[in-house]
Amino acid sequence: MWDMVVEGVQRAFQSPTSWESALIATSTIFVIAAPLLLVGLSVPGVLSAFVLGLLTFRAFGVQGTTIVFLYFLLGTGATKVKIKTKQEEGTAEKRGGRRGPSSVWGSGIAGTVCAVATIAGVGGPECQFLWELGFLASFCTKLSDTISSEIGKAFGNTTYLVTTLSIVPRGTEGAVSVTGTLAGLFASIFLALVGLAIHMTDVKGIITCVVAAQVANICESIVGATLQGQKDFKWLTNDVANVLNITIGATLAILLRLALGH
Repeated sequence: MWDMVVEGVQRAFQSPTSWESALIATSTIFVIAAPLLLVGLSVPGVLSAFVLGLLTFRAFGVQGTTIVFLYFLLGTGATKVKIKTKQEEGTAEKRGGRRGPSSVWGSGIAGTVCAVATIAGVGGPECQFLWELGFLASFCTKLSDTISSEIGKAFGNTTYLVTTLSIVPRGTEGAVSVTGTLAGLFASIFLALVGLAIHMTDVKGIITCVVAAQVANICESIVGATLQGQKDFKWLTNDVANVLNITIGATLAILLRLALGH
């Protein structure tokens, strides 16, 4: 076991990252972190997360894995906050907050697309930073959404329907609270700052990630308030809404960065 850990650490810092080094490093991380991963994910969810983690490591190395791991830690922690109260109110995640494969891919599909585009060299070397930015923005968006929702359900005394600003019960689709919104904003800023610290982006990247995350979350809230639960939109589940949310966040961040210039 120790030899595997040592080799995994050595492989993790190789550049450029190969499939072999990505597999060894990702396997090492998942073996060490298995007890923690099983707190927030079901077993099938862990397997899905491994695929996401492998692609992330192959594309973005230690930096990308750091972003995903921080998202998981903070998102899982927020989900567990006052979970008994959430369960009593019927607003808690199923399985005691342990998310399954659909949630994993709903949260990570945009980042996975950016990772695959990076691995395939789509757009050439000059587009590398855009795929990296899209990846970071997708997780800033999802972390902001998760923190906003979970903290809002735990501490938001008054929640408002985003389309009308009428007061509605906590956990209502499309509902927002001041507490949750601020928590989500700070979460996206924090993750973007981490991206800056580990050289995944620059100051312009921070601005685009945070702005894109907030716009995407507003869009998701509007969709939740107007379409989710409607007879003709039964296919629009929370996981589908998550895909829409992070896709908007990643795409908008890339477009904003192009508008701002290199």
